[in-house]
Amino acid sequence: MAGRLASLTARTPATDSDPPAPQNGGSPPPDSESKSYASGARVLSIGIASTGIFTFAYLATASHVLSQQAYGQVSLCWAVMFVILSVIYRPIEQLLSRTIADRRARGLHGHPLMVPALIQSGFALLFLIAALALRPEIEKNLFGGSAALYWILVVGVMAYAASYFARGWLAGHERFALYGGLVFLESTSRFLFALAAAIGITSGEGAVALGMAVAPFVSLCVVPFAFTRYRVKGLEGIPAADAAREGPAHAQVEEATADLSFKMGTGFAIAVVCIMLAEQTLMNAAVLIVNHDSGQALAGFVFNVLLIVRAPLQLFQAIQTSILPHLAGLEANASGEDFHKAIMVTIKAIAAFAGAVALGLLLIGPFVMTALLGNKGFHYDRFGLALVGLGMGLHLAAGTLNQAALARGRASMAAVAWMLAAALFVALVAAPTISNVVTRVEVGYFTAALVLSGLLFIVYRRGAATPAAAAVATPPS
Repeated sequence: MAGRLASLTARTPATDSDPPAPQNGGSPPPDSESKSYASGARVLSIGIASTGIFTFAYLATASHVLSQQAYGQVSLCWAVMFVILSVIYRPIEQLLSRTIADRRARGLHGHPLMVPALIQSGFALLFLIAALALRPEIEKNLFGGSAALYWILVVGVMAYAASYFARGWLAGHERFALYGGLVFLESTSRFLFALAAAIGITSGEGAVALGMAVAPFVSLCVVPFAFTRYRVKGLEGIPAADAAREGPAHAQVEEATADLSFKMGTGFAIAVVCIMLAEQTLMNAAVLIVNHDSGQALAGFVFNVLLIVRAPLQLFQAIQTSILPHLAGLEANASGEDFHKAIMVTIKAIAAFAGAVALGLLLIGPFVMTALLGNKGFHYDRFGLALVGLGMGLHLAAGTLNQAALARGRASMAAVAWMLAAALFVALVAAPTISNVVTRVEVGYFTAALVLSGLLFIVYRRGAATPAAAAVATPPS
């Protein structure tokens, strides 16, 4: 899907070692650059697809080797960890990706990293303080007294700070192969811990869950290769590019752009924090509500039902990762037609994929889910699974429209749409409108995803915001 999207877009932001991108009516980049983008997006798609498979394999294996109670605790730890990661770290990944891509499209070098790093560090420190202060409550009330799960959560969240920062840097520079390698190493290393338990080398929930804490450390093995390549490429063609950018005028542009990044960076990050919090609410609030009301066993079953959403969403990270910097570059170069084409191609591909998934779930969903995830004493309803599959398609479409909003500077409007949809979902799951809890979750998710995609489509139809700094951020010719 990402490769198809890339092949249909006409322009690609220049790399750091390329000469400045043409401005105001300049000729588009050569076909080789579009092919390079498409190739990178395809490599990323393969990496993320493999990641999705190994992530599903990790959870499926854990479901088979652990008891209902133990799997419920591990899946709860997973849900809590990735809620936190998405809320406090994904905004910085998106900020880095958009900022770097936009500046590269305008021919600027020396991308500001200090502000994103400070925000990222601040979020990580706040989490650590809160986690240490609330340790008794988290350990006893959330993890049933398991100190191992508590420390796995703390260590894992802290380690992912560096991993998500690296993802944003790689995405902004369109180093998609290395990005794919990072998440692939993360997922495979995590899966090995579940595999070790399956073949009898280890046992217990702590041994399986330990993979969640180790995985981010393993993923960082790609970082030295990223910076080595960056230094080598950065030496090519730099004297001429630097000469073209010398002088007081360019110094003022860089200073103004850095200041703008500081002022807007925090606002952008806060808006994306709200978006990530809302998305994780759609993904995990049901698990937490059911765990509180009906116990960990049924919560684990609800978690399995929503794996129908989790696996495609992880695969869709390939699209999200490649499309945001690409759209930011198109927006910087005023390529409105290409921008719209990229969005429409992606949504059409999502519609076809979601339709196929929903049909498959309707026909053989219960059999496949039971075979893959084991019989935990609950029944999968084929119509409910198909409804979740359709909701997943609406969720993916909303994610695409969300990236368009971020690229166009409408992060705050997108955040409002996400928060409204999340509040609706919580209300639908918490209120006893449907007696069957699982059916209530399935209907609630579909309804919230439908409302979300509609609201974000309205935001998309409003077009681009008027960036006050557009003229300032464009380097003088």
